[in-house]
Amino acid sequence: MPQHITNTTQLTCDKGTIPTPITVTSQSFMSIEGKLQATEEDKQPNTNIKPFGLCSVLRSSCTPSPVKWDNTSDFEIEGKKELLDSSTCQCSVGGKISVIQSAQNFVKE
Repeated sequence: MPQHITNTTQLTCDKGTIPTPITVTSQSFMSIEGKLQATEEDKQPNTNIKPFGLCSVLRSSCTPSPVKWDNTSDFEIEGKKELLDSSTCQCSVGGKISVIQSAQNFVKE
């Protein structure tokens, strides 16, 4: 079952060399375990998504250029769809941004 992603969830780009955490700025009241939930509007370069090291396409700094989040939740926060651990975002340079693992801690029974 897909899980919602929250502030500091690690993202990766398949054309980058290092992961980076997402920074949620699209909303300020819906949270899980004290961390804001990410939405499809959390896609601004250097604000929500930091560089991913070196880009294998550009052969230079892997500064993200996100286009649109796909595979989002059907639920919305203030009209913005929530991101899930299965959500992906195409980069206009050619890479694909995805979630490494959710920042949430789940209790296993």
